[in-house]
Amino acid sequence: MRFSSKSRARQYVWDLLVEQRVARFPLPPHGRIPNFKGAEAAARRLFDLPLFQHVKRLKVNPDAPQRYVRQLALEKGIVVYMPTPRLRGGFFKLDPAQIPPSKYAEAAQLSRCQRWAIPVPLKDMPPVDAIVTGSVAVTREGKRCGKGEGYGDLEYAILRELGYPEVPVVTTVHPLQIVDDFPRDENDLPLHWIVTPHEIIPVEHPFPAPRGIDWDRLPADALKTMPILQELYQSKYASGKN
Repeated sequence: MRFSSKSRARQYVWDLLVEQRVARFPLPPHGRIPNFKGAEAAARRLFDLPLFQHVKRLKVNPDAPQRYVRQLALEKGIVVYMPTPRLRGGFFKLDPAQIPPSKYAEAAQLSRCQRWAIPVPLKDMPPVDAIVTGSVAVTREGKRCGKGEGYGDLEYAILRELGYPEVPVVTTVHPLQIVDDFPRDENDLPLHWIVTPHEIIPVEHPFPAPRGIDWDRLPADALKTMPILQELYQSKYASGKN
């Protein structure tokens, strides 16, 4: 299926996951990064990528289908950096060296991670070796759309604003989330691999990564609702802009 807009692609995927009975809690999947049957298998397959033999720090989105990615990363000794929902609290660090192994599954759950999650001030946010992101719809050519609020793209752009280099981006999805085409924006998160429960799809020619935040595209209240953005803006631009 080819779609004239991201919103149409999202609606198609959300509806299809429900129709085919592969959407999992939380339900309905609409308006979310959808959880799906096979998310745990996709997470296990993701760590078959040679890339993860060398990853020490990994940024993973906080959504339900990537909970298994966070847990497996901790089990493999990888430090996980997880953005708080809507970036209202910046980033959390989950350090497997500071979490009892019996509690890795608990720490990987957004609703139960507070005991183990360490807030990371922007000045202490380190570069990461790779990013695992959730998606609503993707294409085999590496296009991605999330739930429509732009947080995944923004999180990557924040790392770029901090001066960190491009890093590989991987997503785990159900096969039904793979569509033929939809429009892409310049600031969209570029995918390097797409992982389903049954296959690893390399993106042969990944799109260019954003160089930073397009401040003019942000909602008017973004700096108020996301203190991390206000801190970043003031540290880099406040002296030269109103």
